[in-house]
Amino acid sequence: MKNILKLTAIFIFLAIFITSCSKDDNSNTGNVTEIIEEGDWKIVLFNEDGNDELYHFTGYSFVFNNGTVTASKNSSTITGTYSNTTDSGNNKLILDFGTSQPFDELNDDWHILEQTNVKIRLEDVSGGNGGTDLLTFEKL
Repeated sequence: MKNILKLTAIFIFLAIFITSCSKDDNSNTGNVTEIIEEGDWKIVLFNEDGNDELYHFTGYSFVFNNGTVTASKNSSTITGTYSNTTDSGNNKLILDFGTSQPFDELNDDWHILEQTNVKIRLEDVSGGNGGTDLLTFEKL
């Protein structure tokens, strides 16, 4: 009986060890630049101060490459810049599309809430009015 209990305990330990060591292919805690430069992306959520503003970006494909971001839809192309930084311990993605409307609404230093190989969730809390904007990119 003791041998069966020992074997059971060893089996349970090995099962827990193996599952805790397995890698989740969709999670990535590395640099967001490495993730975002892999493939094309689309915006699936843009909420500005509680208002759904996604319709501005529906149908656009975003390509991030070496500090430049290009948004394309049919024959329309908008170019901006991006960078990744850490501020007060927060990992941030900085977007800048200049004055091109409505893309200028994306100009900000976005706090990274979640980053996986297929999704990047961002948040910006305004210092002036305290409003919160949410932005989510998903890989195409």
